[in-house]
Amino acid sequence: MVRPVVTTATLVTQDGVPIDTVHMPGQPGLAIVMAHGFTQSWQKPMVWRIAKRFNARAGVVSFDFRGHGRSGGQSTLGDKEIYDLDVAVQYARELGYERIATVGFSMGGSVALRQAGLLGGTDAVVSVSGPGHWYYRGTLPMRRVHRAAEWRLGRLFARQFLSTRIASGGWNQLPIPPAEAAAKISPVPVLIVHGDKDLYFPQEHGRELYEGAREPKELWLLPGFGHAERAMDDAMSDRIAAWVSEAVASHGAAAERSA
Repeated sequence: MVRPVVTTATLVTQDGVPIDTVHMPGQPGLAIVMAHGFTQSWQKPMVWRIAKRFNARAGVVSFDFRGHGRSGGQSTLGDKEIYDLDVAVQYARELGYERIATVGFSMGGSVALRQAGLLGGTDAVVSVSGPGHWYYRGTLPMRRVHRAAEWRLGRLFARQFLSTRIASGGWNQLPIPPAEAAAKISPVPVLIVHGDKDLYFPQEHGRELYEGAREPKELWLLPGFGHAERAMDDAMSDRIAAWVSEAVASHGAAAERSA
């Protein structure tokens, strides 16, 4: 039996940023497009492990956000990153997958909700450890993230040691917050996953996202679960992939009935 070949590609966003992408082939019915957290990359072992678990149930498209890894541009901390995820979703469509689900972690979770709400094109959306609103500084890790983004020395540190290039100057205009964007996703199903041991965003952020979204939606507040990719184990990856498979099937059936 010949194993399908994993391939990489460089995609280009609508605003001209090259995005480093990897495709792990699967059955044509479903692709999961993964959106990593801040300072992560599809090549990081923790991200790759999750992708391999997802690949047992679906094709997987994973990529580096702008300013991360081998992608071009500079990180805008969840603003223009919706174009990065959007081109990856379009790529999955071009590969022939019938249904596309996005799964985002931390910053990637906010991007997944914002892309689905503002640009669309997905059949299910999962946010893991995502923020409900911007400018949260209530935890020490998030204060460090803000220092990295707002201070010149912080940006130099992120570039040198975290392979993350952050745009200076902040946002020209406040992007629509994740919880507000979540309200625009319906009737596409949404899953919010958050843990009570999250050191970055307390579980109130998960509740805020859930309350912002409209049906169909689901909330998992997980005892003992930490933050984003680092908190994931194989069992949780499999559980999310199972939810995605069921959600896209239900969404597809509902769309056919209403057609």
